[in-house]
Amino acid sequence: MSGLIKLNNLLARLAYLLGTVIVAIMVMALSLSAITRYISGTGYDWLIELPPILVCWLVFPLLGPLLKEGSHIQVDFLSGYLTPRKMQFLKVFIYFSALLSAFVFFKAGLDATLLYFRLGQMMELELDIPIWWMYLSFPVGFFILLLFALELTISSISELISPMSKVR
Repeated sequence: MSGLIKLNNLLARLAYLLGTVIVAIMVMALSLSAITRYISGTGYDWLIELPPILVCWLVFPLLGPLLKEGSHIQVDFLSGYLTPRKMQFLKVFIYFSALLSAFVFFKAGLDATLLYFRLGQMMELELDIPIWWMYLSFPVGFFILLLFALELTISSISELISPMSKVR
């Protein structure tokens, strides 16, 4: 388990670094596009097309770290009605559901990526980028989510069954 925690901590740092770099590239591309249009009256289409291409690489690798931090989308109305013990059961259910979902989406993303890789299709943009490159963010991100959900599932189950658990 400690190996998984160390791996996930490393993956979280890398995902946040990747996200930071992508946001910086997006801001710089849009700013450069505005500056060139202002100065020359014309702009480069690829500067406008680049940010939407990078969004999937911004979002999917961050799913796991955001789940672990509790910063992912959540609705928190049950905690006021459930006992701490029942909340722990709910956490196990949520993390296990995330684990199963991550596996399903990882497999689907991998299949789609391999399909587009074999087809060799390119995006119809000013930039020649293969379509599979965008789809690769799905299996990468959902594999990271799978690892984080596995860690959270194991830790929440161990907290639940631990004899020293304060959750009653």
